[in-house]
Amino acid sequence: MKILLLNPPFLDKYSKSSRSPAVTKSATIYFPLWLSYAAGVLDKEGYELKIVDAPAKCISKEETLKLIRSFNPDFVVIDTSTASINNDLNYTKTIKEALPKVKTCLVGTHVSACVSETLPRCSEYVDFIARHEYDYTLPEIVKVIEGKKALADVRGISYCENGVLKETPDREYIQDLDELPFVSEVYKKYLDIKDYFYAHVSYPTVSIFSSRGCPSKCFYCMYSQVMFGKKYRKRSAKSLYDECIYITKEFPEVKEILIDDDNFAVNQKNVREFCQMMINNQVKLKWVVQCRVNLSYDTMVLMKKAGCRLVVVGYESGSQKVLDGMQKGITLKQSKNFNDAAKKAHMRVHGCFMVGNPGETKETMMQTLNFAKSLRMDTVQFFPLMLYPGTEAYKWAKDNNSIIAESYDEWLIPDGTHNCVLSTPEVSSKELVEFCDYARREFYLRPRYLLMKAGECLTNWDDLRRTLKAFGTFRKYLFK
Repeated sequence: MKILLLNPPFLDKYSKSSRSPAVTKSATIYFPLWLSYAAGVLDKEGYELKIVDAPAKCISKEETLKLIRSFNPDFVVIDTSTASINNDLNYTKTIKEALPKVKTCLVGTHVSACVSETLPRCSEYVDFIARHEYDYTLPEIVKVIEGKKALADVRGISYCENGVLKETPDREYIQDLDELPFVSEVYKKYLDIKDYFYAHVSYPTVSIFSSRGCPSKCFYCMYSQVMFGKKYRKRSAKSLYDECIYITKEFPEVKEILIDDDNFAVNQKNVREFCQMMINNQVKLKWVVQCRVNLSYDTMVLMKKAGCRLVVVGYESGSQKVLDGMQKGITLKQSKNFNDAAKKAHMRVHGCFMVGNPGETKETMMQTLNFAKSLRMDTVQFFPLMLYPGTEAYKWAKDNNSIIAESYDEWLIPDGTHNCVLSTPEVSSKELVEFCDYARREFYLRPRYLLMKAGECLTNWDDLRRTLKAFGTFRKYLFK
């Protein structure tokens, strides 16, 4: 059985695995994270595999089809996202026309949330949809193709039978994440890590996860609401430490990794245990994580000592009313205390802010900008609220007739960067976008910030290289 896992050709450098898929303004291009984790399970079972990440390789549709014909797979798994879904479906049809006997399976956030929009309409070329977390769903579909298992016995799939949509019960989420193969092993065998870049992480890097699921209630989050659920599941500290050791041995050029959990520090005891292993064994590997503002100072100090260079944190808003409306579950005081603790611990911070949530007005947006300028952050991002099917945010906007797009293609503008499809009576789509552009200029072009960044670049080669690479793309958005 030959299996192809495909991120289909679309826009060059389109980051499908991002929480907000698009061509980024910072030149960031994500690893095909979930295809890679699933590939690890299939590889362990001995199947012949190939991963093709066409956007990362900047491969055309014609070139990709040549690769597919050459490999001649029996089963093709196609990743999807909201902004690319029409392209994803069209390319699946192209594959089916080229290889009529091949079985096709769609995976990813969009089809997990929108099964009935895809089937039975596209059933001539879409054989299966593997919903939500699909690592163990794919091997069972393979057994169906091999005639070793009944289709109805595979949990977490949707398919058509005689033109009628059939859906099996959802698959339970994986409880023991330690049993999954290291995704870095998959990168080593099937990908070139130099194809991927994260603006806030030293290049080259690898991106891994130490947990899935997030207990927070943020109403915009696509991962927790569509893919991995609200129940937090973690790898053991030993498993994460062992993968870090593997990376240092197999990727000696990698000096820093991204641990891309929704919230790395849900279980701070586990974090401290991991940090202590890194410290005790003097592992020379830096790392970047995402956390919430309830990360304690003591844990932060230990993280810093263990190699953590930067924490990505969602402050989101400078208005408590807006924070409450998006169900963020934090206070402005907590955010300020976190920032003070990070400064004291000499921990760098990348701050995330979004506008357009319930209760947002022009006044609250300015409160957010002023709050951001009051914090000490290494880098920052301002985005309009991104709406994705399956989230409470999407339902809220749809129920209030606030989505102005008529097609999923409109989730992006022609250059592949995000489009704002949200427009409320208080703030229009145009005003949301213009504010984010203004806020970036106001934050980054302050003399105080420029002096700080210049000092970092002059004293650290990695900072200089990372900043120049990101700035090469970002400057056209900063100065427009």
